Amino acid sequence: MTAHTRRTALITGTSSGIGMEAAAQFARAGYSRVIVTARTPAKAGSTAATLRAQVGDDVVQPLALDLDDLASVRVAAAQLVAAASPIDVLVLNAGVTPHAEIRRTTDGIESMAAPLVGHHLLTTLLLEAGLLAENARIVIAGSEAARGDTPMFTPVDLDSLARREFDGDLELAVEAVMRVSGPVRYQPNNQYASAKMFVTWWAAELATRLPAGTTVVAVSPGNTPDTNAATTLPPLMRHVMFPLMKLVPGMSHTVADGASRYLQAVDFGQEANGQFFASKPKKMTGALHRIDGTTGGTAASRAALWNATERAAHAGAPRA
Repeated sequence: MTAHTRRTALITGTSSGIGMEAAAQFARAGYSRVIVTARTPAKAGSTAATLRAQVGDDVVQPLALDLDDLASVRVAAAQLVAAASPIDVLVLNAGVTPHAEIRRTTDGIESMAAPLVGHHLLTTLLLEAGLLAENARIVIAGSEAARGDTPMFTPVDLDSLARREFDGDLELAVEAVMRVSGPVRYQPNNQYASAKMFVTWWAAELATRLPAGTTVVAVSPGNTPDTNAATTLPPLMRHVMFPLMKLVPGMSHTVADGASRYLQAVDFGQEANGQFFASKPKKMTGALHRIDGTTGGTAASRAALWNATERAAHAGAPRA
Protein backbone atom coordinates (compact mmCIF):
# COMPACT_ATOMS: atom_id res chain seq x y z
CA MET A 1 0.00 0.00 0.00
CA THR A 2 1.14 3.56 -0.68
CA ALA A 3 0.35 6.91 0.91
CA HIS A 4 -2.14 7.51 -1.88
CA THR A 5 -4.14 4.29 -1.54
CA ARG A 6 -7.90 4.88 -1.31
CA ARG A 7 -7.52 8.41 -2.71
CA THR A 8 -9.32 9.82 -5.75
CA ALA A 9 -7.80 12.12 -8.34
CA LEU A 10 -9.69 13.91 -11.10
CA ILE A 11 -7.62 15.19 -14.02
CA THR A 12 -9.00 17.30 -16.86
CA GLY A 13 -7.74 17.22 -20.44
CA THR A 14 -6.44 13.65 -20.44
CA SER A 15 -7.05 12.53 -24.03
CA SER A 16 -3.37 13.01 -24.89
CA GLY A 17 -0.09 14.58 -23.85
CA ILE A 18 0.58 15.77 -20.32
CA GLY A 19 -2.93 15.00 -19.10
CA MET A 20 -2.82 11.37 -20.19
CA GLU A 21 0.68 10.91 -18.80
CA ALA A 22 -0.33 12.54 -15.51
CA ALA A 23 -3.29 10.16 -15.20
CA ALA A 24 -0.98 7.19 -15.73
CA GLN A 25 1.45 8.51 -13.12
CA PHE A 26 -1.30 9.02 -10.55
CA ALA A 27 -2.56 5.49 -11.15
CA ARG A 28 0.95 4.06 -10.78
CA ALA A 29 1.41 6.10 -7.60
CA GLY A 30 -1.33 4.04 -6.00
CA TYR A 31 -4.46 6.18 -6.33
CA SER A 32 -7.48 3.91 -6.07
CA ARG A 33 -9.54 6.00 -8.51
CA VAL A 34 -8.34 8.26 -11.30
CA ILE A 35 -11.12 10.10 -13.12
CA VAL A 36 -10.09 11.16 -16.62
CA THR A 37 -11.94 13.65 -18.77
CA ALA A 38 -12.32 14.37 -22.48
CA ARG A 39 -14.78 16.43 -24.50
CA THR A 40 -17.17 13.58 -25.44
CA PRO A 41 -18.23 10.29 -23.82
CA ALA A 42 -16.61 8.35 -26.66
CA LYS A 43 -13.29 10.15 -26.31
CA ALA A 44 -13.35 9.85 -22.51
CA GLY A 45 -14.06 6.13 -22.80
CA SER A 46 -11.26 5.66 -25.31
CA THR A 47 -8.86 7.56 -23.06
CA ALA A 48 -9.79 5.39 -20.08
CA ALA A 49 -9.31 2.21 -22.11
CA THR A 50 -5.87 3.33 -23.28
CA LEU A 51 -4.81 4.16 -19.74
CA ARG A 52 -6.14 0.89 -18.33
CA ALA A 53 -4.00 -0.96 -20.84
CA GLN A 54 -0.95 1.09 -19.78
CA VAL A 55 -1.31 0.83 -16.02
CA GLY A 56 -2.70 -2.68 -15.90
CA ASP A 57 -5.69 -2.16 -13.61
CA ASP A 58 -9.20 -0.71 -13.60
CA VAL A 59 -8.75 2.33 -11.35
CA VAL A 60 -9.27 4.69 -14.32
CA GLN A 61 -12.80 6.01 -14.81
CA PRO A 62 -14.02 8.21 -17.72
CA LEU A 63 -16.01 11.43 -17.49
CA ALA A 64 -17.22 13.55 -20.40
CA LEU A 65 -16.30 17.19 -19.82
CA ASP A 66 -16.09 19.97 -22.40
CA LEU A 67 -14.76 23.09 -20.71
CA ASP A 68 -15.86 25.26 -23.65
CA ASP A 69 -19.47 24.19 -23.05
CA LEU A 70 -20.69 25.38 -19.64
CA ALA A 71 -23.73 23.08 -19.83
CA SER A 72 -21.31 20.14 -20.20
CA VAL A 73 -19.42 21.32 -17.11
CA ARG A 74 -22.63 21.43 -15.10
CA VAL A 75 -23.63 17.94 -16.25
CA ALA A 76 -20.22 16.54 -15.34
CA ALA A 77 -20.32 18.19 -11.92
CA ALA A 78 -23.82 16.81 -11.31
CA GLN A 79 -22.62 13.30 -12.19
CA LEU A 80 -19.74 13.60 -9.75
CA VAL A 81 -22.04 14.87 -7.02
CA ALA A 82 -24.49 12.03 -7.66
CA ALA A 83 -21.65 9.51 -7.26
CA ALA A 84 -21.02 11.04 -3.81
CA SER A 85 -17.37 10.00 -3.74
CA PRO A 86 -15.09 12.75 -2.40
CA ILE A 87 -12.25 13.98 -4.60
CA ASP A 88 -8.86 14.26 -2.91
CA VAL A 89 -6.90 15.77 -5.81
CA LEU A 90 -8.29 17.99 -8.57
CA VAL A 91 -5.81 18.57 -11.41
CA LEU A 92 -7.07 21.28 -13.75
CA ASN A 93 -4.77 20.42 -16.63
CA ALA A 94 -6.82 21.10 -19.77
CA GLY A 95 -5.68 24.07 -21.80
CA VAL A 96 -5.13 25.45 -25.28
CA THR A 97 -1.93 26.64 -26.96
CA PRO A 98 -1.81 29.70 -29.26
CA HIS A 99 -3.71 29.56 -32.55
CA ALA A 100 -2.78 31.64 -35.56
CA GLU A 101 -6.41 32.79 -35.88
CA ILE A 102 -8.68 33.75 -33.03
CA ARG A 103 -11.21 31.19 -31.79
CA ARG A 104 -14.05 31.77 -29.37
CA THR A 105 -16.54 29.62 -27.49
CA THR A 106 -20.27 29.98 -28.10
CA ASP A 107 -20.29 32.27 -25.05
CA GLY A 108 -17.78 34.59 -26.71
CA ILE A 109 -14.74 33.70 -24.60
CA GLU A 110 -11.43 33.49 -26.48
CA SER A 111 -10.26 29.86 -26.60
CA MET A 112 -7.10 30.27 -24.49
CA ALA A 113 -9.05 32.10 -21.77
CA ALA A 114 -11.95 29.63 -21.87
CA PRO A 115 -10.40 26.76 -19.87
CA LEU A 116 -10.12 28.98 -16.80
CA VAL A 117 -13.83 29.80 -17.02
CA GLY A 118 -14.75 26.12 -17.30
CA HIS A 119 -12.38 25.13 -14.53
CA HIS A 120 -13.74 27.89 -12.32
CA LEU A 121 -17.27 26.60 -12.78
CA LEU A 122 -16.28 22.99 -12.14
CA THR A 123 -14.27 23.86 -9.04
CA THR A 124 -16.89 26.12 -7.48
CA LEU A 125 -19.67 23.58 -8.14
CA LEU A 126 -17.66 20.83 -6.45
CA LEU A 127 -16.83 23.10 -3.53
CA GLU A 128 -20.47 24.15 -3.12
CA ALA A 129 -21.52 20.50 -3.11
CA GLY A 130 -18.90 19.61 -0.51
CA LEU A 131 -17.39 17.06 -2.88
CA LEU A 132 -13.76 17.97 -2.29
CA ALA A 133 -12.35 15.85 0.49
CA GLU A 134 -10.90 17.27 3.67
CA ASN A 135 -7.40 18.59 2.96
CA ALA A 136 -7.97 18.29 -0.79
CA ARG A 137 -5.34 19.53 -3.21
CA ILE A 138 -6.17 21.58 -6.31
CA VAL A 139 -3.50 21.98 -9.00
CA ILE A 140 -4.08 24.17 -12.06
CA ALA A 141 -1.79 24.26 -15.08
CA GLY A 142 0.24 27.43 -15.42
CA SER A 143 3.05 28.35 -17.78
CA GLU A 144 6.45 30.02 -17.75
CA ALA A 145 4.86 32.52 -20.16
CA ALA A 146 3.02 34.02 -17.16
CA ARG A 147 6.30 35.14 -15.59
CA GLY A 148 6.76 37.93 -18.13
CA ASP A 149 10.36 37.00 -18.94
CA THR A 150 9.75 34.53 -21.78
CA PRO A 151 10.79 35.81 -25.23
CA MET A 152 7.83 36.42 -27.59
CA PHE A 153 5.28 36.12 -24.76
CA THR A 154 4.15 39.30 -22.98
CA PRO A 155 1.15 39.22 -20.61
CA VAL A 156 -1.15 42.23 -20.52
CA ASP A 157 -0.48 45.14 -18.19
CA LEU A 158 -4.01 45.14 -16.81
CA ASP A 159 -3.66 48.27 -14.70
CA SER A 160 -2.42 50.24 -17.70
CA LEU A 161 -5.17 48.88 -19.96
CA ALA A 162 -7.84 49.71 -17.38
CA ARG A 163 -6.59 53.26 -16.89
CA ARG A 164 -6.17 53.91 -20.60
CA GLU A 165 -9.38 52.38 -21.95
CA PHE A 166 -11.86 51.70 -19.12
CA ASP A 167 -11.61 54.64 -16.75
CA GLY A 168 -9.71 52.47 -14.28
CA ASP A 169 -12.30 49.65 -14.23
CA LEU A 170 -10.24 46.47 -13.83
CA GLU A 171 -13.17 44.11 -14.33
CA LEU A 172 -14.03 45.60 -17.71
CA ALA A 173 -10.37 45.30 -18.67
CA VAL A 174 -10.31 41.62 -17.67
CA GLU A 175 -13.44 40.95 -19.71
CA ALA A 176 -11.96 42.69 -22.74
CA VAL A 177 -8.87 40.46 -22.54
CA MET A 178 -10.91 37.29 -22.00
CA ARG A 179 -13.12 38.09 -24.99
CA VAL A 180 -10.51 39.95 -27.08
CA SER A 181 -12.99 42.77 -27.51
CA GLY A 182 -12.98 46.54 -27.67
CA PRO A 183 -9.43 47.92 -27.71
CA VAL A 184 -7.82 44.50 -27.19
CA ARG A 185 -6.34 43.01 -30.35
CA TYR A 186 -5.56 39.34 -30.86
CA GLN A 187 -1.87 38.51 -30.60
CA PRO A 188 -1.62 34.72 -30.09
CA ASN A 189 1.45 34.50 -27.86
CA ASN A 190 0.53 37.50 -25.73
CA GLN A 191 -3.02 36.24 -25.32
CA TYR A 192 -1.65 32.92 -24.13
CA ALA A 193 0.66 34.66 -21.66
CA SER A 194 -2.24 36.77 -20.34
CA ALA A 195 -4.50 33.73 -19.98
CA LYS A 196 -1.82 31.91 -17.99
CA MET A 197 -1.15 34.99 -15.86
CA PHE A 198 -4.88 35.03 -15.07
CA VAL A 199 -4.52 31.40 -13.94
CA THR A 200 -1.96 32.44 -11.33
CA TRP A 201 -4.23 35.26 -10.13
CA TRP A 202 -7.18 32.88 -9.94
CA ALA A 203 -5.22 30.41 -7.82
CA ALA A 204 -4.11 33.18 -5.46
CA GLU A 205 -7.69 34.42 -5.08
CA LEU A 206 -9.20 30.95 -4.70
CA ALA A 207 -6.72 30.26 -1.90
CA THR A 208 -8.45 32.94 0.19
CA ARG A 209 -11.84 31.26 -0.27
CA LEU A 210 -11.03 27.61 0.43
CA PRO A 211 -11.94 25.61 3.54
CA ALA A 212 -9.16 25.24 6.08
CA GLY A 213 -6.71 22.53 5.03
CA THR A 214 -7.58 22.62 1.32
CA THR A 215 -4.97 24.20 -0.94
CA VAL A 216 -4.57 25.33 -4.54
CA VAL A 217 -1.39 25.94 -6.51
CA ALA A 218 -0.68 26.95 -10.09
CA VAL A 219 2.01 24.73 -11.59
CA SER A 220 3.66 24.96 -14.99
CA PRO A 221 4.44 21.59 -16.59
CA GLY A 222 7.42 23.28 -18.25
CA ASN A 223 8.26 23.33 -21.92
CA THR A 224 7.10 19.99 -23.36
CA PRO A 225 7.04 20.28 -27.17
CA ASP A 226 6.30 16.59 -27.78
CA THR A 227 2.54 16.88 -27.38
CA ASN A 228 -0.35 17.27 -29.81
CA ALA A 229 -0.68 20.89 -28.67
CA ALA A 230 2.19 21.85 -30.96
CA THR A 231 0.06 21.15 -34.05
CA THR A 232 -2.12 24.21 -33.41
CA LEU A 233 0.70 26.71 -32.96
CA PRO A 234 1.32 29.54 -35.42
CA PRO A 235 3.74 28.50 -38.21
CA LEU A 236 6.81 30.28 -36.77
CA MET A 237 6.40 28.57 -33.41
CA ARG A 238 5.54 25.17 -34.89
CA HIS A 239 8.17 24.94 -37.62
CA VAL A 240 11.05 26.98 -36.20
CA MET A 241 10.92 27.67 -32.46
CA PHE A 242 9.75 24.25 -31.21
CA PRO A 243 12.25 22.23 -33.29
CA LEU A 244 15.04 24.52 -32.08
CA MET A 245 13.97 24.10 -28.46
CA LYS A 246 14.43 20.35 -28.75
CA LEU A 247 18.05 20.87 -29.81
CA VAL A 248 19.10 23.24 -27.03
CA PRO A 249 19.88 21.52 -23.69
CA GLY A 250 17.55 22.68 -20.91
CA MET A 251 15.04 24.32 -23.24
CA SER A 252 12.57 21.41 -23.14
CA HIS A 253 11.90 18.20 -21.30
CA THR A 254 9.79 15.08 -21.73
CA VAL A 255 6.05 14.78 -21.31
CA ALA A 256 6.72 12.48 -18.35
CA ASP A 257 8.86 15.17 -16.71
CA GLY A 258 6.13 17.76 -17.23
CA ALA A 259 3.39 15.53 -15.83
CA SER A 260 5.47 14.62 -12.79
CA ARG A 261 5.33 18.25 -11.66
CA TYR A 262 1.64 17.76 -10.83
CA LEU A 263 2.44 14.85 -8.54
CA GLN A 264 5.14 16.89 -6.84
CA ALA A 265 2.69 19.73 -6.25
CA VAL A 266 0.14 17.45 -4.59
CA ASP A 267 2.61 16.93 -1.75
CA PHE A 268 3.20 20.64 -1.14
CA GLY A 269 2.19 21.84 2.30
CA GLN A 270 -0.21 24.53 3.44
CA GLU A 271 2.48 27.18 3.02
CA ALA A 272 2.24 26.77 -0.76
CA ASN A 273 -1.45 27.70 -0.87
CA GLY A 274 -2.16 30.20 -3.64
CA GLN A 275 1.39 30.17 -4.99
CA PHE A 276 2.69 29.79 -8.55
CA PHE A 277 5.43 27.26 -9.29
CA ALA A 278 7.38 27.01 -12.53
CA SER A 279 10.93 26.72 -13.80
CA LYS A 280 13.36 29.28 -12.42
CA PRO A 281 13.21 32.76 -13.99
CA LYS A 282 14.33 32.74 -17.64
CA LYS A 283 14.38 28.92 -17.59
CA MET A 284 11.91 26.55 -19.25
CA THR A 285 12.69 23.30 -17.42
CA GLY A 286 14.39 22.08 -14.26
CA ALA A 287 13.28 21.92 -10.66
CA LEU A 288 10.03 23.61 -9.66
CA HIS A 289 10.59 27.07 -8.25
CA ARG A 290 8.16 29.37 -6.46
CA ILE A 291 7.66 32.45 -8.60
CA ASP A 292 7.52 35.66 -6.59
CA GLY A 293 6.94 39.23 -7.71
CA THR A 294 4.17 40.76 -9.79
CA THR A 295 3.01 37.52 -11.42
CA GLY A 296 0.39 37.06 -8.70
CA GLY A 297 -1.18 40.45 -9.37
CA THR A 298 -2.57 42.88 -6.82
CA ALA A 299 -5.50 42.25 -4.51
CA ALA A 300 -7.62 44.48 -6.76
CA SER A 301 -6.61 42.72 -9.98
CA ARG A 302 -7.18 39.28 -8.47
CA ALA A 303 -10.64 40.29 -7.25
CA ALA A 304 -11.46 41.75 -10.67
CA LEU A 305 -10.36 38.54 -12.39
CA TRP A 306 -12.42 36.44 -10.00
CA ASN A 307 -15.56 38.53 -10.47
CA ALA A 308 -15.26 38.57 -14.27
CA THR A 309 -14.65 34.83 -14.35
CA GLU A 310 -17.60 34.21 -12.07
CA ARG A 311 -19.89 36.16 -14.36
CA ALA A 312 -18.61 34.38 -17.44
CA ALA A 313 -18.98 30.98 -15.78
CA HIS A 314 -22.51 31.49 -14.51
CA ALA A 315 -24.02 33.80 -17.08
CA GLY A 316 -21.83 33.70 -20.15
CA ALA A 317 -22.39 37.40 -20.70
CA PRO A 318 -20.21 40.46 -20.06
CA ARG A 319 -21.16 43.08 -17.51
CA ALA A 320 -23.47 45.77 -18.89
